[in-house]
Amino acid sequence: MRSLLLLTTLLAGIAQAADPITMDVYRDPNCGCCKEWISHLRDNGIQVRDHEETNMTAVKMRVGVPYQLGSCHTGVVDGKFVEGHVPASDVLKLRERPDLLGAAVPGMPIGSPGMEMGDRQDAYQVVGVAQGGKLSVLSEYPAR
Repeated sequence: MRSLLLLTTLLAGIAQAADPITMDVYRDPNCGCCKEWISHLRDNGIQVRDHEETNMTAVKMRVGVPYQLGSCHTGVVDGKFVEGHVPASDVLKLRERPDLLGAAVPGMPIGSPGMEMGDRQDAYQVVGVAQGGKLSVLSEYPAR
């Protein structure tokens, strides 16, 4: 009986790890970089429900994106916001951080996913947002 319980627990953990991530992405219908970011997410195994939105400010306010971290598009995954050109690898890290409300790449840094321009990459950070607006750096990407 104990072996069966252990096996059931193990299989449940494997199933959860294998659960695909689905993200709702809200974007202006005329934004090209938003479409490129969505392609990046899909290329990295994240399922995307694409929503064209005319009032992005209302979306950002509804999901709790701090004003100073704003960018052009907003995603929601597992109840957390993903603001701007956050790499798929950092989106996956959100599942490991129950303390965070979301993650953001402020602005539109060249070289971030969806903002590629040849080999150029500006330095940028992925910022995590916790309760009370406390910010922390989740990842740093150097200039090259």
